[in-house]
Amino acid sequence: MAAVGKLSAAAAVTAAVVMVVAVVTVSADPDLLQDVCVADLASGVKLNGFSCKSTFNASDFFFDGLAKPGLTNNTMGSKVTPANVEKIPGLNTLGVSLSRIDYAPDGLNPPHTHPRATEIVFVLDGELDVGFITTANVLVSKTIKTGEIFVFPRGLVHFQKNNGKVPAAVIAAFNSQLPGTQSIAATLFAATPTVPDHVLTKAFQVGTKEIEKIKSRLAPK
Repeated sequence: MAAVGKLSAAAAVTAAVVMVVAVVTVSADPDLLQDVCVADLASGVKLNGFSCKSTFNASDFFFDGLAKPGLTNNTMGSKVTPANVEKIPGLNTLGVSLSRIDYAPDGLNPPHTHPRATEIVFVLDGELDVGFITTANVLVSKTIKTGEIFVFPRGLVHFQKNNGKVPAAVIAAFNSQLPGTQSIAATLFAATPTVPDHVLTKAFQVGTKEIEKIKSRLAPK
């Protein structure tokens, strides 16, 4: 028998399918106008989404990148592995995508937003403290564990933190083929060109030295 607190592969797959069906019914992307429109990622044509390839095959609808845990040996102790239209061209115009997120003990998926999608996460392993902040600056948070689900509304700042002593992982579903991600800290302190110091010192009510220190730590390596 599997250890308590671990989900079977079948249960995890079933939960992921249910989440996908749920988000597809309220897709944030435009509706498709044909059976499929497999993304031509090499096309130079610019439009809202991707132009369609003239031919396609089963590989355009397949991806095995979520089968294994992502490496979490980084500053945040977390790794997001996306399964979006850039990895699965067949998702173009279908209005859905997934990600796997792995967390080391004490790992954090830092505060961020998805401007084009609502997110729903299903916990594969471990326990996480999660939350989002409303536009009225109200924190909505909860501790979730293996087999449980939490929803992050579209566009709202949210986070996940593994406060446990063992690794954790979730499958996240989105109602967009390419939900987009804006990490709050990186957006403000590691943009190119940089956000002027006088803007950040005023916004955060700190001195220039503090701003420069944060920028140096978040600068792309």
